Amino acid sequence: MEGNLVPKLFMILLGCKPQGRHTEQHDIFFAIGNSISDLKTDILSFWPEANDKIHIDAWREVTAVGSYSLKVVPKGDVVETNVNKLFFINLGGYKPGEFDELHYKMLLVADTMADASRLAKETTFYKHTGFEGAVSHIDDRYGVDVDDAFEIADVLSEHMKSTFHIQIEPTTLLFEDELHLGYLPLSKV
Repeated sequence: MEGNLVPKLFMILLGCKPQGRHTEQHDIFFAIGNSISDLKTDILSFWPEANDKIHIDAWREVTAVGSYSLKVVPKGDVVETNVNKLFFINLGGYKPGEFDELHYKMLLVADTMADASRLAKETTFYKHTGFEGAVSHIDDRYGVDVDDAFEIADVLSEHMKSTFHIQIEPTTLLFEDELHLGYLPLSKV
């Protein structure tokens, strides 16, 4: 890497109101870059239907998930010390009297999607949203109520996949990534 630039994994909640929609839509975008401002072109390419009218509602640099530390390394510097992978799970649920489907977005480190799904079922959100007649969507493949679930490495751009690797290591230093919340137009990034 040039100079002191260290590539980082970013998780970004994007928002826009595509033409023909009545309400704002959202999607999660994962990318590797030196800074969030380096990712503008990647963001626009990810959601072309937004016609450049896209904003960020939340973002984080992903460096810790549970009892694991994460760092981005060049593909050639990979040192595999465990089989764990990084997963994103978007749980969906309902509460009586609320005209909405609530969501809980989470990152989990696990060996397999099935293991990640089992961990998701242990969350307070999973246990306390949904009721008879209004359960979350069932993903028959993994037996968990999820709207979306995937391994992060699978959704990175081809360039990012061929250039970088997400190194996952157990750690005893427990800390949480800083969450950056609030409306941020892409033009201000």
